[in-house]
Amino acid sequence: MKKKTVRFLTVACSAIMLAACSNSSANSNDQIIIYSNADDEAIEVIQNTLNDKGFEGEYIIQSLGTSELGGKLLAEGKSIEADVVTMASYYIDSAETQNDMFIDLTSSESLIDEMTNIQLPILGNVGAIFVNTEMLAQKGLDTPKSLKDLADPQYKNLISIPNIMDSSTGWLLVQAIIAEYGEEEGQQILADLIQNVGPHLESSGSGPIKKVKTGEVPLGFGLRAQAIDAKEEGLPIDYIDPTEGNYSLVESVAVVDKEDDEKEKKAQEMAITIATEAREGLLKQYPVTLYEGETVADEPAFLKKWETTLTVDLLQQHQAIFEIAKQ
Repeated sequence: MKKKTVRFLTVACSAIMLAACSNSSANSNDQIIIYSNADDEAIEVIQNTLNDKGFEGEYIIQSLGTSELGGKLLAEGKSIEADVVTMASYYIDSAETQNDMFIDLTSSESLIDEMTNIQLPILGNVGAIFVNTEMLAQKGLDTPKSLKDLADPQYKNLISIPNIMDSSTGWLLVQAIIAEYGEEEGQQILADLIQNVGPHLESSGSGPIKKVKTGEVPLGFGLRAQAIDAKEEGLPIDYIDPTEGNYSLVESVAVVDKEDDEKEKKAQEMAITIATEAREGLLKQYPVTLYEGETVADEPAFLKKWETTLTVDLLQQHQAIFEIAKQ
């Protein structure tokens, strides 16, 4: 009797769970699905903006790493589950070239740099060196001024950086080194730097700032905004604009062409809202001007961009240089 009762309850619970899943799926069919590679801070700004503008409950945001989301865009094309994507602009362009998968987006705001008409920029990421000032002083280490300085043996096992194979943040470091020193010397600098990194090569772009904040290492490289936040929290964290340059990556919003006019219209409305209405909050967090008339209080000292258009092919070339430097 007990076995039968347990079996009945198990079946009943399973039925209830399936019904809940079905209801969830039904609701999600009406919601706009947003895939994003953005940091938690940026996603919070996007959510608050969408909610304030009347879209609360009408969307779902799913956070993915840059490599994972980029792979899905290239492999799945229009069949991707997402209706809206916020992603590194070079991945959006590459996915469009390969899959012809996005609709045109327009805004009344004028861009500083020309971009393809399938995307609107939402934020600009720049790299910087992180310093735990207390730990650096305790160990009697010199304060670096450049990325090349980080290759000095005095920093053995004391630096954390993101892996370019997993994180687009790591590409900012590699771009700066190769642009300044060329591929041959740059690869040697990378090799020496990776030796100093030792076990602190991170798969996440937020990995280095976490280790610098906790004092696991005194130095790191990552998104400049992360160090600004840590410093404003009162932590002994500072940031250094490397003399090779604060290279930047733009993240944009795009709408997938799903050939569903009603849903596509709402997706387009949300995308334009993110690009325009969320911009004020995102600019405070990521102080890189993207639209005409914008100003920032703490602009990076050596703001630079790669001399040619960024592409997935170029990323793969730089990943290959990095992999050789690791050997």
